[in-house]
Amino acid sequence: MSVLNRRRLLKLGTWGGAVGGALAGLPVGWTPLHAAQGAAAATSHDPAADRTVRLTGDGLGLTPAQYAHVLAGLADRGIVSDSYILGGVVEELEARMAKLLGKERAIFMPTGTLANNLAIRALAGGTGRAAVQAESHIYLDSGDCVQTLSHVTLMPLAEGRATFTAADLQRLLDENRTGRVATPVRVVSIESPVRRMRGQVFAAADRDAVIAMARREGIRLHLDGARLFLESAYARKNVAQYTEPFDTVYVSLYKYFNASFGAILAGPRDLLDGMYHARRMFGGGLSEAWTSAAVALHFLDGFEDRYRRAVDVSEDLARRLSALPRFSVAREPSGTNLMRVTVQTPDAQAFRQRLAARGVLLGAPGPGGVFLVATNETLNRAPAGQVADAFTQALSA
Repeated sequence: MSVLNRRRLLKLGTWGGAVGGALAGLPVGWTPLHAAQGAAAATSHDPAADRTVRLTGDGLGLTPAQYAHVLAGLADRGIVSDSYILGGVVEELEARMAKLLGKERAIFMPTGTLANNLAIRALAGGTGRAAVQAESHIYLDSGDCVQTLSHVTLMPLAEGRATFTAADLQRLLDENRTGRVATPVRVVSIESPVRRMRGQVFAAADRDAVIAMARREGIRLHLDGARLFLESAYARKNVAQYTEPFDTVYVSLYKYFNASFGAILAGPRDLLDGMYHARRMFGGGLSEAWTSAAVALHFLDGFEDRYRRAVDVSEDLARRLSALPRFSVAREPSGTNLMRVTVQTPDAQAFRQRLAARGVLLGAPGPGGVFLVATNETLNRAPAGQVADAFTQALSA
């Protein structure tokens, strides 16, 4: 173990600025329009000094220079590095997240894909089936990793919907019982909010009914809560209220805690204590992860209060835009941090560029001038009225 020092971090910052001057100043997901947003935001290495309102993504979208600045600011705290993701600040983050999620133990994972895979693998005991949403990340975006690597077959339910019901699960269990080969459902995995359903949450009544059925049947439960902290902020509920009935839960560290990578898997101690062996077996034994863990721990402090303030600003902005004649706002049913804003303009891309020049960034428009607008902490950088004014000014410029 070694204590992180400022000299080491300054070297990181220098390297970040030297890799093709453009790279050090570019946000994640940069497109040419970002060049129009103005020098003040683009050259700020301190995220606290950045006034850009970025209405895309779940987090701050730190540039490499900003990320290095955050790490340099943490150096004086005496961060202790880990060794192969064991000990140091990683262990500190694990203990903090276990307590916050109401679980006995938490373990750092390099990716959410690995966290979901190892959770389902451990809960299933290496055999059987797992019921999942047909629109879930683990089913559609993980390359059949659970089936291929852990020999647990995923059984998709409720295609085109964020939620499956107890009746859906019952039909699957009944079909399994009539099969000629015994292949029991050992795990139910629930993702909420559901990314592929534009942030819709798993309906609470159906979730409770599914959980009750799983318990009666002796089926273990996993929560893919990559964006769980967003859902809890909208519902004004503690995250531990969501996680209590689940055996295991995964939470992302990079989506809104602004780490460069990583995930947390939390659950019972007897299931997770030795899981670092499986983590290494699956190629997740990184030599160190302190750069991610330290930043996640930093942004975890006060996140719930900050994000709830951003939600309030977002709701105010939605009301203001809805009252303007050339804008309309549509919310996802049972949604969280995503809304669709339609702009009546002959050139939505030009509108986007003019808005970017005023310090407000949108993603690419869809057909009919529809923009998918996300709520994140950058909304705390300006009052809703100021952001709404920027929208109006970008129409007439």
